[in-house]
Amino acid sequence: MKVIFRTVVFLCIIVSTNGFAQLKKQNYSAKAISVQKWEVLDINFQAKSKNTSPFTAEFSAVFTHENGKQQKVPGFFNGKNDWILRFSSAAEGNYTYITSSEIKALNNKRGKVTVTAAQINNHGGIVVNDDDPQHFYYEDGTPYFLLAFECDWLYALDYHNEKGLPKTEHLLNLISENGFNQIVMNVFSYDVSWQKDEKLKQYPEHEFGGPDDIFPFLGNNENPDYSALNPIFFQRLDRTISMMHDKRIASHLMIYVWNKLVAWPDMNSDADNMYFDYVVKRYQAFPNMVWDISKEALYYGRADEDYIHGRIERIRENDQFNRLVSVHDFKYCSNFPEKVDFISTQNWSHNIYDKMLDAKTKFKDKPIFNIEHGGYEESPYTVFTGDYINAETCLRRNYMCLFAGVYTTYYWQGASWNVIIYNPFEQPEDFIKPKFEYFEHMQKLFKEFDFAKLKPTPWQNGSAYNLTDNNETVLLYMHKENYGIDAAFLKKESSKRSLQWFNTLTGEFSQTIGLPNSGKLISPWQGKADAVLISRLK
Repeated sequence: MKVIFRTVVFLCIIVSTNGFAQLKKQNYSAKAISVQKWEVLDINFQAKSKNTSPFTAEFSAVFTHENGKQQKVPGFFNGKNDWILRFSSAAEGNYTYITSSEIKALNNKRGKVTVTAAQINNHGGIVVNDDDPQHFYYEDGTPYFLLAFECDWLYALDYHNEKGLPKTEHLLNLISENGFNQIVMNVFSYDVSWQKDEKLKQYPEHEFGGPDDIFPFLGNNENPDYSALNPIFFQRLDRTISMMHDKRIASHLMIYVWNKLVAWPDMNSDADNMYFDYVVKRYQAFPNMVWDISKEALYYGRADEDYIHGRIERIRENDQFNRLVSVHDFKYCSNFPEKVDFISTQNWSHNIYDKMLDAKTKFKDKPIFNIEHGGYEESPYTVFTGDYINAETCLRRNYMCLFAGVYTTYYWQGASWNVIIYNPFEQPEDFIKPKFEYFEHMQKLFKEFDFAKLKPTPWQNGSAYNLTDNNETVLLYMHKENYGIDAAFLKKESSKRSLQWFNTLTGEFSQTIGLPNSGKLISPWQGKADAVLISRLK
């Protein structure tokens, strides 16, 4: 049978209600095909696969820049004889490409792409800087102050809306407006094993657990068919990842999750490898991608260290864009730090500051990310309480991580697991509303004072917690119960230093005054709100 070949290009153009990109398509025959630096370009081909599984068939292209540098780009099957090369570039200029495939209709196809200047707000992928290995940066060198938000079921929020993502966009706007720039999420989660709040039955629109018609393979979670993947599932996930990229929100993508009742195929089976490799092929071109092998990777008696080793090796081999890789398991990261790009920890300890400081001291060449600290802010439903639910206490635990020099994550029980309240501030008056604004203030503080330049100095803590930029700028985080601090080390230079306060609950900065040379330094919000004392050399 004669194979008919067509090519169509989907091109990222910057347009949306917030001035960000949407995928638009442009005919391959157009004379000028271009994409902006660090945006994503889908080049689409039509071809039939005869005697091979389309999900594992070889298909890729080599893109050659005008300076001679080459970039290999994997292709993937998108259903209905549709194939995609998904490309993005960190370099401006002209590229030519040539495809390679075991499928004749996809082999030896040639094209040209021009990469133009990046948008002013697009700084590229997230990387680790060799000159400052304990902090995250963007590819263009801009510091990346990671502030994450967990939303495991994000994939499902608008899954059944074929026309758009109104709920997802509403939630992403809230997340972005309040300072969060990364979402910890699962490719797929099925359901939670613990008891659910009875109140959810009154509001079924907030319950996303146990979907009977969403599954990454054929069939569904109750009756899986591992012979092939479900392209529609991934097309819908594309929309979410793409919208996150448009809003400059990173996807911390957990490829597996063991404790959400997913009917995964056997480990290392053909179906397992097909799924894993396909996810990596499909999403690596997105600059907002961060890989995580699995949530709580070594818990629940499923995976062992050798399996995780093998998964990391598969990512390293197949990811041509070299996105960051970690494992949501501190034991694994601690035992094999050379295999991950940053250390993920899950620490609920009462002395969380000390634990995070120990980790930062131990791993001097890796960023530390406390992906789960036991604080799960209360919501209208009791979803999963952890050890702390009070909003101020959860905020405090995040600050304790930051003042130990490590990155942190926010959890709200109304969005982190099977429950998603995408519009919490439009809910009934008696519904508990989240304190997202606390984190907008946190992001504001660390835009004013570059987190990457601040180092914890515990020997100067006193009854507060110290971050300093070579003592030129000193931040002291103080609990509201703290009556006042002497800070004698600052007073030695009182004639040279200023004093200012920051309210962690309101985001208010006090007026800047001279640092007094005697007496305790007392927060203007003592007893009312945790505060940060800010002292600069004049």
